[in-house]
Amino acid sequence: MIFFPAIDLKDGQCVRLLRGEMDQATVFNDDPGSQALKFVRDGCEWIHVVDLNGAFAGRPVNADAVDAILDEVNVPIELGGGIRDMETIRFWLDKGVRRVILGTVALRDPDLVLRACEKFPGRIAVGVDAKDGMVAVEGWAEVSDITAVDLAKKFEDAGVAAIIFTDIARDGLMQGPNVASTLELARAISTPVIVSGGVSSMDDLKTVQDAGGDIFEGVISGRAVYDGKINVRDAVDLLKT
Repeated sequence: MIFFPAIDLKDGQCVRLLRGEMDQATVFNDDPGSQALKFVRDGCEWIHVVDLNGAFAGRPVNADAVDAILDEVNVPIELGGGIRDMETIRFWLDKGVRRVILGTVALRDPDLVLRACEKFPGRIAVGVDAKDGMVAVEGWAEVSDITAVDLAKKFEDAGVAAIIFTDIARDGLMQGPNVASTLELARAISTPVIVSGGVSSMDDLKTVQDAGGDIFEGVISGRAVYDGKINVRDAVDLLKT
C-alpha cells in the first residue's frame, strides 16, 4: 500500500480541520512548498493535497500554494477541492498534478466523471466523503441521500483510478479510521480504494494493513503526521511490507 501524507490548504497555509469545520482549523505550516519537500525527504512517494477553500467556493482558490508544492517536489501529487468542470481538470493536470480528485461533482454531475476518465485515463480519482454512510458534499457542509457504496458503484466501469473514502466523523479527531465501512466499500467495487479519516497512529496503519492490505491501495493521514504520531518514513516502510 501507498502512504499519502496530506496537505490541506486554507488561505495558503497547511491546516487540519476537525470534522471538516472551516472555523476549526489548526495551522501547521505557512509554507506548503517546504512542507511537501519535508514529506519527500522523509520518503513519501505520493502527496495528497486538498484545496479546502476551493471545496467551499467550487473553484480553485489556493492555486499559488499548489504551485509552490509542484515547484518543490517531483513525486506525484493528487489534488481535490473545487474541481467541478473539465476546464479546471485540464488546468490542474496541465500544471503537473498527477491526478485530480472529483468529490461534489461526482454526485452532482456523474457524467463529468465519465467524460474526464475517458479523456484523461488513469488521472481521475473520486472522493467519497461520508457521514453515517451517506455522501457529504460542498466541503462536507451538506449530506446527501445517497450511500457511499451506491455512489462508488456508479463509476465501476468508468476507469476511475481510485476511490478515496473519508469518514468525516473521524477526520481530524485522532480516533482511528472506520475500517469496517471502508472494507464494505472496497469489497463492493473493483476500483482501488484509499483509506482516509482518523488515521492517528502507527497502530492504526497496522490495523488497516492487517484488515485490507490485499485490497486497499493506500492510506491518507494528516494531523497525526504533523503531531509526530506517525513518522512518514516508518509509515511508508510499514505499508510496503
